[in-house]
Amino acid sequence: MTDTLTLFDATPTHTSAAVVELFDPPMCCPTGLCGPTLDQTLLDVNELILTLQAEGLTVARYQMTGQPQTFLSNPDVMRLVREQQMAALPITAVRGQVVKVGTYPTLAEIRTYLDGAIA
Repeated sequence: MTDTLTLFDATPTHTSAAVVELFDPPMCCPTGLCGPTLDQTLLDVNELILTLQAEGLTVARYQMTGQPQTFLSNPDVMRLVREQQMAALPITAVRGQVVKVGTYPTLAEIRTYLDGAIA
């Protein structure tokens, strides 16, 4: 599933200091930028994170294997993982609301979410 979700309340059920949160699938290292070949999608995600951070935004990236408690403490994320298993990952949340499931967002999508698509 790659569409923006609209089935969640606008009221976040999970609070974090991060404005943008990425809940990653299991990877071999924290960024996925390891191994003999680099995945262009993960390079793009890394660039997205660096761009957002350069703009002064706080971005958090979580892996299920390294930070399971963060997944468990977010009911929306856990509901999606229970319903779709690993196909739900990655999951992106902006200001505590899940906005994208199954693929990473583009910078343009994140900017749309930040500019008021969700409040």
